[in-house]
Amino acid sequence: MNKVTVVDHPLVQHKLSLMRRKETPTAKFRQLIREISMLLGYEITRDLKMGTARIETPITAMDAPVLTGKKLVLISVLRAGNGLLEGMLDLVPSARVGHVGIYRDPDTLVAIEYYFKVPHDLEERKTIVVDPMLATANSAIAAVQRVKEAGAKDIKFVCLLAAPEGIEAFQAAHPDVPITTASIDEKLNDHGYIVPGLGDAGDRIYGTK
Repeated sequence: MNKVTVVDHPLVQHKLSLMRRKETPTAKFRQLIREISMLLGYEITRDLKMGTARIETPITAMDAPVLTGKKLVLISVLRAGNGLLEGMLDLVPSARVGHVGIYRDPDTLVAIEYYFKVPHDLEERKTIVVDPMLATANSAIAAVQRVKEAGAKDIKFVCLLAAPEGIEAFQAAHPDVPITTASIDEKLNDHGYIVPGLGDAGDRIYGTK
């Protein structure tokens, strides 16, 4: 589990437990994923570059700490990744945004791409790829590969839940990309779902099942 960070903050864990409950309604689930993504975003952005700028407070002048360098890029793996994306944009509203459309074939579990649009100059920007579930990791592996092909070099991956099988597969494909998650769950079931998990994140965000 090298390069895997589990965010065990009490608020993260409490909100995740609420999301896991099968009776949690769509509106509440959507609110919770937005809130928890801000907390994950706080953790994942600890190493943003800082500089100083001369400012005037109501009392005096000072050299104040400010972010420097190119804007951060957030890349959502559609469609469920948008649940994490929105909360992170609340935290970093100036971030650039990209989307990778990938779905998992229900029979083979193979990742199939249908859309790709990302900002330019990725090689000069910190890039965070977001997808709620790291299950088989097929979609995450494919998404990160496409982002690398587009030029990104400084990449992190953020998810709500990860299965040990997914972590192993992802790290085999992308050993250079650190993972941040709220929980490493027990295993995958025969259908490729995380156990105990929280069900299909996309369906629960958008009320499609």
